[in-house]
Amino acid sequence: MPLYKTITPKKGTTILIWKIDETFETLKKDIELIANSQQRVEGMKSTLHQRGFLSIRHLLKVMNYYDNDLWYDELGKPHLVDKKHISITHSFTFSAIIVSDDPIGIDIEKKRAKIQHIAPKFLYSSDYDLLADKSIDEHVEVLTILWCVKESIYKLFATPGLSFKDHIPIKSIDYKHNHVQAQTDYNGKITDYTLHFMEFEGFCCAYVVP
Repeated sequence: MPLYKTITPKKGTTILIWKIDETFETLKKDIELIANSQQRVEGMKSTLHQRGFLSIRHLLKVMNYYDNDLWYDELGKPHLVDKKHISITHSFTFSAIIVSDDPIGIDIEKKRAKIQHIAPKFLYSSDYDLLADKSIDEHVEVLTILWCVKESIYKLFATPGLSFKDHIPIKSIDYKHNHVQAQTDYNGKITDYTLHFMEFEGFCCAYVVP
């Protein structure tokens, strides 16, 4: 389908979200891949991953970028040739990019019950307080929001050794305005962040724009 959602959090920053309901063959049309990208697509065993990869290239095209305008550093962080900042995410049938003049981060996750089993691996000690007044049925939603927020900050922070569990406490979630207050506490330096999140069709998306 065409573009699912466009968001402009502030001047110089654009978020594009794509709903992936096309076939792999349809997504391949009108997209030129560099040799390395073509090899990556051909090496993917899952058509879901292939379609996610190609949908990102369609999002780049909306922003007047092409596959050869995107490159990754040794840490796996994406960059654009014109020096604008970019963050990329895809999960099952949704993908998104955020392009900005400033460092940013974005993440999309599908709400799944299995997140409850891995929660101890990414929750900061005080994060459990955010679950205290929630029913068991609400835990999946809250945990997915927390994961998306931490992943977005991780992409923005882009520092080896940063841990979801040890260095990214979530201070509060404002469900009315869809805001989250969070921090990084790393190597003696504390930085505060305000993130935004949204929920649609069983998915959660969070992004950080300093």
